[in-house]
Amino acid sequence: MNALVSERSRIAVRPNPGPCPIIETERLRLRPHRLADAQAIAESLGDFQVARMLARVPAPYHQQDALDWLNRQAANVLPDWTLAITTGDDVHIGCVGIELRYGQWHVGYWLNRFYWGKGLASEAVYAAVERFFRRMPDAVLHSGVFADNPASLKVQEKLGFKVTGCSQIYALARSAMVAHIETRLAAADLRRPA
Repeated sequence: MNALVSERSRIAVRPNPGPCPIIETERLRLRPHRLADAQAIAESLGDFQVARMLARVPAPYHQQDALDWLNRQAANVLPDWTLAITTGDDVHIGCVGIELRYGQWHVGYWLNRFYWGKGLASEAVYAAVERFFRRMPDAVLHSGVFADNPASLKVQEKLGFKVTGCSQIYALARSAMVAHIETRLAAADLRRPA
């Protein structure tokens, strides 16, 4: 029995934030995705102005791409959160994702272009990150933006993310390597957007 207990204690159990929550904010509702979101996702990511700012989104982006992605999310086998950003009347306008990649937690987000410039990205990302840190207070979140996306960097800086470096990453929609500003955030540094 002691050998079994000793072996179990030697194996690290990685904590996770639990199931994807539903979060209400002043103007938004963040919820788990549904297959019915496929058309709205395809319309948003089919806009090259949105897709070009994301590393893993192909261009053109079709409804079948959205369905394939949603089916992977529905499998619910990973500790990741992929929250649909919706308006009060449940119109899908974007996504906030927090996922475990290579042993580190990463946050990413996007909004339909017609909702840019209204503070909705800051509101949604803050809500998701604040809830995540309530469940995982010792975690550190990593993120980043393409160097030609100052609006997204402003969102992150407003929330307390700190720039940690710059690299080159491949952007699928652009079919090219792109300069990427890397950021990180600890729970103690999180700030509510004004």
